[in-house]
Amino acid sequence: MRKFGAPIATIALGVMAACAMVALSAVPVAGQTAVTLVGAGDIASCSQNNDAATARLLGRIPGTVFTLGDNVYPYGTTQKFRDCYNPTWGRYKGRTRPAVGNHDYDRTTQAEPYFAYFGARAGTGRRGYYSYDRGGWHVVVLNSNCDRIGGCGETSAQGRWLKQDLNRNASRCTLAYFHHPLYASGNGTATPQVRPFWNMLQRRNADVILAGHAHRYERYPTMTPGGIRSENGIRQFVVGTGGEPGGTEIDRENAPNMQVVRPNAFGVLRLSLRPDSYSWRFVSAAGRTFTDSGTDRCH
Repeated sequence: MRKFGAPIATIALGVMAACAMVALSAVPVAGQTAVTLVGAGDIASCSQNNDAATARLLGRIPGTVFTLGDNVYPYGTTQKFRDCYNPTWGRYKGRTRPAVGNHDYDRTTQAEPYFAYFGARAGTGRRGYYSYDRGGWHVVVLNSNCDRIGGCGETSAQGRWLKQDLNRNASRCTLAYFHHPLYASGNGTATPQVRPFWNMLQRRNADVILAGHAHRYERYPTMTPGGIRSENGIRQFVVGTGGEPGGTEIDRENAPNMQVVRPNAFGVLRLSLRPDSYSWRFVSAAGRTFTDSGTDRCH
């Protein structure tokens, strides 16, 4: 049974104003067809109703829904998917392409309820990694639960698959998403084990990485896997804003060059993907005012 508690106050931290608009190098070109991806991670439990508020946003925004893992809390049982996720974000399962998080594995046998719930939409073989195309973009979904999947290294089964997938990719623009961020300001949420993903994606000129795990919103400039700002780097967004509250502490040592941070910013990230560029806007749940937006070109 869902419980409805008092709203959780958000705290604005970092180098941004509450209504930030970032104008970068790209300007949408008239006549270009855009496709939409929208979503977040760290989503549903039966002890809060923030996920219901973020799910209502999905009903107003068309396009493919992505999830960034930890779809249910505190563990990934069939009952949690049925009673907590399904009444909210589950209304849009037919257009959802999910990623698996660590809580989706908890108290399960290899996240079996997650794979049973999403079926073919979570890829084949219950591996938790797959890819798809939207418009002129190639989208790669990875399983960052490295200890559960036989590793995240370049010679692991997933690493070999990723290399092959990227080698076959003829798209100019590439986006990847998975649960654990390489860089994050939440204490204990930065995950060096996913650096091989970044290395392989960087070599193939990927443009954007989305992650969750830290229950907040963060935006970074284009960076190398080593955390150096570079026009040829990858822009990371942390979007752990689907509903589950988190702490407000900031660990800047593991968040190099972070441009925007907002703890407890419940909402979704909307991405408009064009053949040679992209734009983003963070859309807050009702009653909240935080936003962040901008544009950039593909490599």
